Amino acid sequence: MASTRTTVTLDASLAQRARELGISLSAAARDGVEAAVAAAIAQAERAAYERQPERPDTFWTQAEAWSDE
Repeated sequence: MASTRTTVTLDASLAQRARELGISLSAAARDGVEAAVAAAIAQAERAAYERQPERPDTFWTQAEAWSDE
């Protein structure tokens, strides 16, 4: 996976506390951004579905099975 450098602004006391606890700020930021992106994608997909929900397709209820039975 390719990485990119970026700047993040944190409250100084939060950053200090994270260092004291041995928390990797890079890993925490990466995990947080990953979770935020996943949540935004899920929200966008849900909104798209609500704008245009699936409709029943009568073709599938009338289709015959393609088998020897």
